[in-house]
Amino acid sequence: MLVRSGYGTLPLMSTLSDLLLRHADVTAAAMDHLQRLVAEWQLIADLSFADLLLWVGSGEDLLCVAQVRPTTAPTSHPDDLVGTRRGRDDQFPMDAARSQHRIVREGDPHWSGEIPVRREAVPIRYAGAVVASMSRDTNLSAARASSPLELAYLGSGDDLCQMVAEGLFPALDAGDEPLTGPRAGDGLIRLDCAGEVAYASPNALSAYRRMGVTADLAGAELASLTRSLVTDSYDGTEVAGRIRAALAGRSPLRIEVEARGATVLFRTLPLRPPGAPAGALVLVRDVTDLRRRDRQLLSKDATIREIHHRVKNNLQTVAALLRLQARRMSVPAARFALQESVRRVSSIALVHETLAISLDESVDFDGIVDRLVPTVTELAGGPVGAVVRREGSFGILPAECATPLVVVLTELLHNAVEHAFAPEGGEVVLRPGRTGPWLTVVVDDNGTGLPAGFSLEASDGLGLQIVRTLVESELGGTIKLGPGPVGGTQATLRIPLARR
Repeated sequence: MLVRSGYGTLPLMSTLSDLLLRHADVTAAAMDHLQRLVAEWQLIADLSFADLLLWVGSGEDLLCVAQVRPTTAPTSHPDDLVGTRRGRDDQFPMDAARSQHRIVREGDPHWSGEIPVRREAVPIRYAGAVVASMSRDTNLSAARASSPLELAYLGSGDDLCQMVAEGLFPALDAGDEPLTGPRAGDGLIRLDCAGEVAYASPNALSAYRRMGVTADLAGAELASLTRSLVTDSYDGTEVAGRIRAALAGRSPLRIEVEARGATVLFRTLPLRPPGAPAGALVLVRDVTDLRRRDRQLLSKDATIREIHHRVKNNLQTVAALLRLQARRMSVPAARFALQESVRRVSSIALVHETLAISLDESVDFDGIVDRLVPTVTELAGGPVGAVVRREGSFGILPAECATPLVVVLTELLHNAVEHAFAPEGGEVVLRPGRTGPWLTVVVDDNGTGLPAGFSLEASDGLGLQIVRTLVESELGGTIKLGPGPVGGTQATLRIPLARR
């Protein structure tokens, strides 16, 4: 990607940190301050009804390294300006703001394409020095009525821009929590220096209505009112304390509280422009429905895990009953058939046991296979020296694939251990591998090999019939069974992992 410029093109790296490293002559601490400002400045853009652009450098080297558009008004710049250098005529406000350490507004609007734009340049101060500049560009073609909401928004945006110019926003004590809201449009309350409500937006009023307030918020002492509404007394005291902390100039973390069945997210910001303190902003968002859905999803997940747990218990009970029945059988063929059923049921129970503790409908299949191998070798009744080992990883598999696959592997491993070796035993190697959306599993043994004229399609063994049916019908894959490259037998499975 290239930087657009009237003075040629320069290579452009994609992230803000890369752009700052290449083009901003500032300290690491100042760079961190600029990144925290960009993380916060959507609020300023929304309150100002304006685009914000971050500029570094000076003179002809002035470069835009970040841009944000308002969600409350039409943009002034439909095009992405990151990487753009401005001509000399457009640099005056930024140059003046940096040299005079104050907010500078252009005398006359300029045109961005067909859009008339009023630009303000805001110096960005950190540790007493101006480290960059921010332009606040307002689209003048969208005329707005001077409503109470607009006046409250613009006044708050002006205060925050003055705090940026003084190095007071974002505050150093704001913490490192993710700055994901609330936004201005979710609900905004402006407090005066005494903590009384000077203005509350319609969405903020709606949030307090959900919390049980019937009267108007104007003039109310918000900290005490909110504390009286919150269900949990500790949370009520905490949110009131955070409102008062913002009035005192601190920047507390967000807090989520419940009141009369409603769940509301609060964030408070101090307003400390140069001169006297101007009060505080309280951003609120009604997240009642969102949290209700979260609880429903958690309940659903817990129910699914409980179902898997009960299925696992039931399968283990069935396996135990079949095992008891097998011990009472005097006919060897019947006893053998019941023992095979025990093995198959137990392998399916392993999948459900894993799903019972999983956070979603997927399993770490390596763990299942590693627990399956000792069971197979114990029940197979083959040579004592038969060894099964795994080379490679299955990874995470969806439950709809794991259940039939574990039965297939149980049959293949069981057949190899029980039938492939002479009395001295041998080795079975399980080699899984993933390529794109495909899982390939190779089962190799160094045994005596397949009998002459063997055909998988013509085999009448129940185990191999189960394997073919599950691989082709349930897993939608293919299986090949033939001589291994250095003797013995090799079974190769190829299974699609995409959801069917």
